[in-house]
Amino acid sequence: MELKDTVQLMQSDDYKDRFIAEYRQLVIRFKKLRKMVENWNNLDFLPECPKAAYKAAYNMQLKAMAEYIAVLEVRAAIEHISI
Repeated sequence: MELKDTVQLMQSDDYKDRFIAEYRQLVIRFKKLRKMVENWNNLDFLPECPKAAYKAAYNMQLKAMAEYIAVLEVRAAIEHISI
């Protein structure tokens, strides 16, 4: 799944659909960032963040995203939303 595949859900009038889109978008972004960090030495572009600083900055971002994913999973369970 790609971000573009979540557009219809994001535009829905049903909050559950928008919730599912938010969750899927976050997971997509999390996986892409994690892959970038894991493959830092083999990227086909040069990130603006200096290599010396990337570990702390990107790892903080990944941690925050993982925590947000966990929060959404708890909410989904409470609200009976199948994600």
